[in-house]
Amino acid sequence: MTDTKPRVPASELAAAHTAPPGSTPGLVSVIGTPVRDPRDRARRSLRQNLEGWAFVAPALVIILGLSLFPAVWAFVLSLQEWDGFSDPVNVGFDNYAAMATDGDLQSALVHTLVYTALFVPTSVLLGLFLAVALNRRIRFIGLYRTAIFVPFVASAAATGILTTYLFNPQFGLLNQVLEFLRLPPQGWLEDPNQSMLVITIMSLWGQAAFTTVIYLAALQDIPSDLLEAARIDGANPWQVFWHVVFPQLAPVTVFATIWQVIQAIQLFDLVYTTTRGGPLGATETIVYYLWDAAFKQLEFGYGSAVAYGLFAVTLLITIGVTIYSRRSRVRAF
Repeated sequence: MTDTKPRVPASELAAAHTAPPGSTPGLVSVIGTPVRDPRDRARRSLRQNLEGWAFVAPALVIILGLSLFPAVWAFVLSLQEWDGFSDPVNVGFDNYAAMATDGDLQSALVHTLVYTALFVPTSVLLGLFLAVALNRRIRFIGLYRTAIFVPFVASAAATGILTTYLFNPQFGLLNQVLEFLRLPPQGWLEDPNQSMLVITIMSLWGQAAFTTVIYLAALQDIPSDLLEAARIDGANPWQVFWHVVFPQLAPVTVFATIWQVIQAIQLFDLVYTTTRGGPLGATETIVYYLWDAAFKQLEFGYGSAVAYGLFAVTLLITIGVTIYSRRSRVRAF
């Protein structure tokens, strides 16, 4: 009597017995590899995701606790009148409306705009000049680059002490030099017409290193073939820089300008460590004004409203410059 049951090839039986745990027995691909259960793949993906979130969770909690929560709380405060001790009173958008008629805030805005107009273009141009000067192979070039960058990492307190030592009208070093040269001494930090200029000079001493490093990295990234081709075509060094190098630096220029504008609008530490907004409020910037309103006058609601107004202005400037740069085909982001 003949057996009519289908016979399973020995190769498939061996593959089924040697299949790894979790795979479906008897399912064999063309090359003999067992097909894995989709549920195992889902469990493995879930485990990897959980491991990833476990690694980033501590940093995420810190970021949310130091940025998102204070931002939300500051917005809630901006809708209230609160001195930090008594019960807060909801005033809606009255704090924002009061900003339009605040003469001291408008003066602080003017001082901030003056500082921005002095600081931003000078820091960008100075950074570009220093980067070009440092982008060459000379002896001790590493020492020169380090010396340029050191002021950037100096604390605001150290910069403020140095500013006072240099520009103090009574015992400052610069007035001593002017006296030695038989020139009249200057008021510097005690002169309302000169104090903002002094703040700008010391800010450049500390912040120009940032634009220098950014430009230096961009200069070293320019293909040498472009420079060599321009020299072979007969271009002099100025023509090479203006027609070849500078167009390659356009995205970096846009980025550095936006960054320095944001830094200028947020000026606080150097003013706090030197003039405290004086003399006669000549160096009182927006950030110093909102700090004074919140932590000295105990008007936390109004100070928070000023902070959110400053945030809105900074955001609009950033968006505007970004849109302009993309329309002009200069991608900085």
